[in-house]
Amino acid sequence: MKIKKGEYGYIRSQKKIRVIRTIVAFAFDFAIFFLGLYLNKGDRRNIYSIIAAVGCIPAAMSLVSAVMICMRKPMQEKLFQEIRNRAGDLRMLYELYLTTQEKNLFLDAVTVCGEYITGYTSEKVKPGHIREIEAHIRRSALKEGYKETVKIFDNKNSFLDRVDQLREKKENLAMDRDPELENLLKVLAI
Repeated sequence: MKIKKGEYGYIRSQKKIRVIRTIVAFAFDFAIFFLGLYLNKGDRRNIYSIIAAVGCIPAAMSLVSAVMICMRKPMQEKLFQEIRNRAGDLRMLYELYLTTQEKNLFLDAVTVCGEYITGYTSEKVKPGHIREIEAHIRRSALKEGYKETVKIFDNKNSFLDRVDQLREKKENLAMDRDPELENLLKVLAI
């Protein structure tokens, strides 16, 4: 069963998938190159060399993706269980690794509820770093036509309290656009 982006266990499953994909891509490129050498009696100036060189571009992109995901530690199962139990029927996303041009931040959990996007990171980061990621999410939502209140917590208890508040007032919030906002967050994450 494939674990989708935003589900618990995504980081762990993607480590295997991306490493295997990278190995296969480079193996294919080397196979084409050596096939060209064999068919052209050792002369590397042939079309196969060009095809292999161009094929290294997606393989290199795959390598960067594999390195990025392998640097991440997955969310702890104990933390996942605790958040899932408190969230109840709220729309939750787990293990999102958000990147901007300058900053990266791993979000253990994110809830999308009405006009609120609330996240939690267990990483120890500077408050300015969190504000930049919040602004990035806010800007991305505005580009899609949504005006959202975005708050990322680095304190688990504060996040869980906010989840409780959102769960209690869920009925009073307009939830019709939550799936689109969830997809937006998935697009922003690697």
